[in-house]
Amino acid sequence: MVAFDLGSNTLRAVKFECQTKQRVKEYEKIVKTADGLQQSGEIKKITIERIVEAIKEAKEIVKTKEDEVVAVATAALRIASNSEKVLKIIKKETDIDFKIISGTQEANYTALAVSERLKKLGLQNEDFLLLDLGGGSSELYIKKEQRSFIKSFPIGIVTLTQKYDTIEQTKESLELETKEIRKFIDEIYSNFSKPKIFVSTAGTATTLASFKLGLDYKHYDYQKVNGTLLSVEDITSALSKLISMSEDERNRWVGIGRGDFIISGISILLKILQIADFKELIVIDDALREGIAIDRCNELKTKIV
Repeated sequence: MVAFDLGSNTLRAVKFECQTKQRVKEYEKIVKTADGLQQSGEIKKITIERIVEAIKEAKEIVKTKEDEVVAVATAALRIASNSEKVLKIIKKETDIDFKIISGTQEANYTALAVSERLKKLGLQNEDFLLLDLGGGSSELYIKKEQRSFIKSFPIGIVTLTQKYDTIEQTKESLELETKEIRKFIDEIYSNFSKPKIFVSTAGTATTLASFKLGLDYKHYDYQKVNGTLLSVEDITSALSKLISMSEDERNRWVGIGRGDFIISGISILLKILQIADFKELIVIDDALREGIAIDRCNELKTKIV
C-alpha cells in the first residue's frame, strides 16, 4: 500500500509492504505548505502548484497505480482558511484524496510507527516521551504504565520562524511559546514518574542525527539515522556549527531552503528537552506516513482473519 503525508513543510510518501512492514519505495520533498500562512491565513496559489507538482512526482516514484492509497494532511491544512479549496484542487489535479487529520490522530499514527521501529531496534517501546516537531505544530505523546497521553501544540518550525524576524527573537520567545508544553509535561510527571527515554522524529531531529553521522542532505540514510543517540552537547555543537556556516555550506548539510527552519527547530528541541528534564534523545526517522501505512495494514490483516 502507499501512504502520503502532506505536512506544513514537507510532502512524504511511502510504498509499504504489509507482510514485512518494510518500506519498498519512498519519496520526500520540501513543498513549504505553511509558507506565508502565519501572515495571510491562507495557503498561496504558488504553494498549491508546488504541492500538486510534488504529488505527481511522488506518484511516479512510489508507483500508486496498483496499490491502495491513504493520504493525510496536517497542521497547515488544519488552520488554513482555504483548506477545502486546496484539497479539491489536489484531488482534481492528482486524483489523490487527502483527508485532514487532527493533532491527536497525527500523534497516534506517529507513535505507532515509532513504537514499531523501537521494537525492531531492540529498544524498549513501552515507556517513552515522543516529540514530533513539525512545520506547523508539534505533538507530544507520552506512553507510561500502559497509558498514553497525547496533545498537539500550535508551535512548529515554519510558523515560528515566520512569526519572528531573527533567531534571537525566536529564542527569546520560547519560554512563552512552550508554556502549554511545560504545563502538559508537568501534569504528567506529577501523576506518573518521568518516562525512561525521550524520542524525537521529523526533520529537525533526523537532520541533526545525519549531521552527527557526517551525512549531508544528499546522502541521508534513514537506516543509519534510526536509533541515533543525540546528547544536548551534540545538539548545541551542531547549532553553533550551522549558524557559523555560509548559506551554501549550510544548504549542503540541511537542504536548500531549510536552514532557518532547522535552526529554529533546534532551539525548540533544546527547550523541550530542558522542560522534560532529559540530556539526550533517540532519533527515529519513521513517522506519520509509516504509521498510517502500518495502521491500514493492521486493518487489512484483521479483515482477512
